[in-house]
Amino acid sequence: MKRFFAILLCKLLRRIGAKFGRGSSLPGQAALRLCPDILSRVTLPDTIIAVTGSNGKTSTVEMIAQVLSSCGKSFAYNKEGSNQIEGVTALILSHCSLRGKFKRDILLIESDERYARLTFRAFHPTHFVITNLYRDQLTRNGHPQWVFDAIRPAIPPEAQLILNADDPLVSLFGVGRDNTVFFGMERQSFSTEDCTAVYDDGKYCPLCGAPMLYDWRHFHHIGSYRCSRCDFHRPDPVCRITEAALSEGFLIIDGEDRIGLSFRSLYNAYNILACYTLCRRLGIEGSRIAAEISDYVLRSGRVVTFRLGDTEGMLLTSKHENSVSYDQSLFYIASQKESRAVVILVDAISRKYFTGDTSWLFDINFGLLNSPDTERIYLTGRYAYDLAVRFSYTDIDRSRLTVIPDIPEALDAIRGAGHRRLYAVSCFSDRDKLLSRVETT
Repeated sequence: MKRFFAILLCKLLRRIGAKFGRGSSLPGQAALRLCPDILSRVTLPDTIIAVTGSNGKTSTVEMIAQVLSSCGKSFAYNKEGSNQIEGVTALILSHCSLRGKFKRDILLIESDERYARLTFRAFHPTHFVITNLYRDQLTRNGHPQWVFDAIRPAIPPEAQLILNADDPLVSLFGVGRDNTVFFGMERQSFSTEDCTAVYDDGKYCPLCGAPMLYDWRHFHHIGSYRCSRCDFHRPDPVCRITEAALSEGFLIIDGEDRIGLSFRSLYNAYNILACYTLCRRLGIEGSRIAAEISDYVLRSGRVVTFRLGDTEGMLLTSKHENSVSYDQSLFYIASQKESRAVVILVDAISRKYFTGDTSWLFDINFGLLNSPDTERIYLTGRYAYDLAVRFSYTDIDRSRLTVIPDIPEALDAIRGAGHRRLYAVSCFSDRDKLLSRVETT
């Protein structure tokens, strides 16, 4: 009876929450309080896909869902993005019968990397995708090695791992395992032999601690590596990007399948490759996958175009306390050969907890904006002066910086300046403070 009432309560709360556009995790929280072991009392499908990692979870899951839907697969996924155990519980129970049987053939889960061990304590994924492990939210996650240790207990021995071969820490999950599939990107024209980031998390072997050697890097610690002492090295990818023509706007996977890029970034390329690799494991033809995600525009709102007066703008939603996320946004801006202004907005570091720590700003390579194409850089939000201190450690001429903590005032200044093109970099915590004052297109 506990199972019955827990499922009923979850369904009712989910329906009520849907009317008000909120409550994606509350129904699961209530069900777990009523029946703490509810997830062990339901019958789940034979195919359970989990996707986790520091970045790219939401985008990867969304594209997997697009492919599954186009192929007529019966599935459910947490499209609201609520990825901790309460949200996953709400997803599962809302698609169960009152007798506890999941009513879809495939369960697709975006899982918070920190809490995956709790989410998958009662049931096990059959396919486990890990996108990457970066420095992320120091106050919550510490170092990527700590996150690695948090994910490891969540991986059951029988699951097929789908891992990023180019990320040393991610590929470490596959050491000693047979049922593992790797994906990666071959050397490209933009690849470098040296680390170009502010810090180097790939400097030492995660297995033995000896210095790591790189044949090439795509960015930060992502690339082709080998340990100078032990046998740890980049594994051979089963699915690989053989050509990444970012400026032309397409990828070629395995020398055959061409995929157009609606957003021309390395992040997007890796998310596409993770989706492609997982879907191939499910038996879907590569050409079919490519057709469905070619030029796919994400619904998650990570990239939003807008107008501010006569200025055309693009918001790149990065992740506060995650320097790699910011670096990828800045790399994209720097790759656009056009005159532009840039606004960096940091007002509330987190939506879930308060922290005034801005040390992560010093891990971001703001020097990527130091080019003649960048006409002016606006710093705004509560932490505008913290940003100004960070920029004082770059080679960017101070005369090109405008510091205006008040967001409406900053946007008025940008509107009056008459810039032709504007790029905005902020986080989900702050993006609506900008979007509510511009015209989205």
